[in-house]
Amino acid sequence: MRAFLALSTGVVCTAALAVPLVLHSAAAHPRAVQPGGTQSLPLRALGGGLARSAVAPGGTQGVAARGVQPFSLVGVVWDRADQELGAQVQVRTRATGTGLWSAWQNLTPYGDEAPDPALPERGTAPAHGGTAPLWVGDADGVQARVLPATTRSAPALPAGMRLDLVNPGEAAPAAHRPLPAPVTRGPAATPKPVRPARPAKPVRSVRPVKPAKPLKPAVPAKPLKPPAHRPSASPASPAATAAPHTAPRPRIIKRAAWGADETLREKGHAYSRTVKVAFLHHTVTGNTYRCSEVPSLLRGIYRYHVKSMGWRDYGYNFTVDRCGNIYEGRAGGVARAVIGAHTRGFNAKSMGVAVLGTFDTERPSKKAVNAIAGLTAWKLGLFDRNPKAVVHLVSGGGNKYTKGTSVRFNVVSGHRDGFATDCPGRRLYDKLGPVRRAAARLQGR
Repeated sequence: MRAFLALSTGVVCTAALAVPLVLHSAAAHPRAVQPGGTQSLPLRALGGGLARSAVAPGGTQGVAARGVQPFSLVGVVWDRADQELGAQVQVRTRATGTGLWSAWQNLTPYGDEAPDPALPERGTAPAHGGTAPLWVGDADGVQARVLPATTRSAPALPAGMRLDLVNPGEAAPAAHRPLPAPVTRGPAATPKPVRPARPAKPVRSVRPVKPAKPLKPAVPAKPLKPPAHRPSASPASPAATAAPHTAPRPRIIKRAAWGADETLREKGHAYSRTVKVAFLHHTVTGNTYRCSEVPSLLRGIYRYHVKSMGWRDYGYNFTVDRCGNIYEGRAGGVARAVIGAHTRGFNAKSMGVAVLGTFDTERPSKKAVNAIAGLTAWKLGLFDRNPKAVVHLVSGGGNKYTKGTSVRFNVVSGHRDGFATDCPGRRLYDKLGPVRRAAARLQGR
């Protein structure tokens, strides 16, 4: 199949999904929580030969799309993380209940938002290559096509290309979790009879109180010596060390609140000794989501990162939505220097903050920008980092800086500063200056 794809550079590959539609019957109240899942379907080349001139941009060559099990997030994955896509991947989806198909949408390769080459995400197993996932809402049909580059120098399509459809599942709200059963002692279940209250005793006459003796003047206490300062013994617990410039901790929605299934991720955590840089990202998952959908969206990205991409956990340390809500991303402690998978080559000693959406042409909301400033002011303050300062990081390897290169970064930087990418989008990147200044003010600088 690879040989055919390499030779037919003008052919449009269309994957039609023939998995039957599964209908879930209504459950009795309270409704059971539906688990998430992933449908993985291989992308196959079309048989026969098509002339290059017969393939028009945006054409719909291939087999008609069919119904699939319900999903909300879609992405394309291939075997090797170090192999470039060298093609344009597009998908369109059918909305559940309406039968209406969306327009064709591009999927952006994920080659830059990935683990460092020297930091395996799942033990000794390699991570996979893939595109950023796209949030499409409730869908029950999909079609995908690959438009290979027409230049002779374009690389062959990666091996093992497949379309992953993610159902994020449902998470039971904390308010709906069952309460613990009442504790009973012994076999009796009926309450004991209440004894009648005894009549109150008559109050005796009160004797006059003798005047108190005058108190002797108190001896002034000796001044206490200030305790000697002892630095924290654990470099992985930065919250225990008070920094000269701190900022209030913002409201952070924890993983349990957005329904993260902790059985998906790898056990244990990887830490750095400090956090020097905050890298800003956009998720490229689209801007059509509602803020009420964000917990579901996060569960979908989380499952895609772990099950499809082969990472140990959710890639970003924090995620911010358009309403200014801040979510805990990768597990391990929001105040600790957790190593994520967000800026290939510079994941160590940094944190990744992703804004949900695509910001190449659309501006981020003011609430999101304010949330980024508050988050970076607090987290960087734990490590005594000035948001307006510059630091150096050593590259772990990437397409912009070779391994071992010492690179000068702003303490608050964009993803494109460490990797050749458009992330976090031009309109979000333009907000870095205001974010740095606002974060520094919050730290009292």
